[in-house]
Amino acid sequence: MEKIIEPGLVPKATLYTGVQIPCIGMGTFGSDRFSAAEVAGAVAGGVRCGYRMFDCAACYGNEAQIGAEFHKAFVQGIVRREELTIMTKVWNDMHSRVEESCRKSIQDLQCDYIDIFFIHWPFPNYHAPGCDKDARNPDSRPFSVEEFLNTYRQCEELVEKGMIRFIGISNMTIPKLEAVLPFLKILPAVCESEMHPCFQQQELFDYLVAHKIFPIGYMPLGSPRRPERDIFEDDVADLERPEIVQIAKAHQCHPALIALKWAWQRGQIPIPFSVHEKNYFSNLKAMTEDPLTESEMKILSTLECNNRLVKGQVFLWEGADDWHDLWDEDGTIVQ
Repeated sequence: MEKIIEPGLVPKATLYTGVQIPCIGMGTFGSDRFSAAEVAGAVAGGVRCGYRMFDCAACYGNEAQIGAEFHKAFVQGIVRREELTIMTKVWNDMHSRVEESCRKSIQDLQCDYIDIFFIHWPFPNYHAPGCDKDARNPDSRPFSVEEFLNTYRQCEELVEKGMIRFIGISNMTIPKLEAVLPFLKILPAVCESEMHPCFQQQELFDYLVAHKIFPIGYMPLGSPRRPERDIFEDDVADLERPEIVQIAKAHQCHPALIALKWAWQRGQIPIPFSVHEKNYFSNLKAMTEDPLTESEMKILSTLECNNRLVKGQVFLWEGADDWHDLWDEDGTIVQ
């Protein structure tokens, strides 16, 4: 018999519009290790056990399979469409055809509309799925305010047409946000960024909160099983840090659950991924019980060590020095 968490017990995050969404979502990026059918099976199990938010993307290559499971859940009365927060993203090669991308995702996901539609990366630099860390596209180019605004305005039109409820941004930096926010008619509701205990991005986090953009943290566990191209020799394994291990022992749980509790209690939505029912159930359950103490949160706040795991080097343009150029680390947009 499957375990179930009553969705009403899962805390809610409140967007700037007053709309509430779950404090945790299920990620669906696993195409480097799992088939589309396996990921879709996890989504089906997630719906049954109480997940109500799912983080999808066109480039993950599994939306049609996930959509088939959503459809089954609707037909079987397991959940109503309006109870779900379905998120997806326009991929880099569709920045000039945003509505086409959105329509395809709605069709594949069989969901009538998208709750939060993200611009996956802030530039149209395309790379092929499954490419290695040395792959480069000769057509890649630096961030352009004009190009980004053109893509964003297409998203605003989708809100006006009722195809999407909210706009999301992802992989942004403070300099890029400063450059574009004054020109937006509809402000983004959320921003997805890599955030985990050893890469907390406090300055970005504070900036988002100050601008009423809710932070969503991807790779909330430090992604111990990320794609090969994103593994570097000096990366830190968050869940092996002795502080996290010790707190996990005190709570008699896996270190992964400490990272998730930290994320939500800090004020961001984590979107962990697993195809294993035991794991995705315990991830959801952790949000409903046994919170971390103030002193434990203080200990975890000291683990920041600039441990960026998704460097993004496959998006670099000709003339860029290295992956650091993508992240505007000196406070200016690198061209």
